[in-house]
Amino acid sequence: MQYALNIILNTLLTITASLALGWLFNNFTQTLIFYFCFSVLRLCSGGFHLKTAAACNVVTTLICVAPPLLINITGTSLWIINALSFFIMLLFAPNPDKNAQIPFRYYPGLKLASIVLVGLNFFIGSSVIGLAYLVQSLTVIPWKGRLKV
Repeated sequence: MQYALNIILNTLLTITASLALGWLFNNFTQTLIFYFCFSVLRLCSGGFHLKTAAACNVVTTLICVAPPLLINITGTSLWIINALSFFIMLLFAPNPDKNAQIPFRYYPGLKLASIVLVGLNFFIGSSVIGLAYLVQSLTVIPWKGRLKV
């Protein structure tokens, strides 16, 4: 029960901190879209987890606030990051955390959901969504010798 409560509190903390910073930097809507898209894709695809909740809170907040504030991708660059995210999901998703205990029979559906979500941005053409999917897709790659933070 404590584990579940910690997950809920950490999620609320990152949402609150991200949206507060988004509002402070006059970027609330983009931060909200980024956070939502990043989180939904993460639910389907899994990905790398940091060792501590504090590190996760700080990194997640920075990841959700900085890219939509600092980067605006259009045209061919947007198509390239969409394609990169799509192929990463095709190759590596899902990559759930060992604590998730998701039965293997659900993996094909999770992979399909991940691919469909990323593929939709080819039609939507959103820089914010493309960045969210790119950042999340990089967390599903099973890097060898990954830095332990």
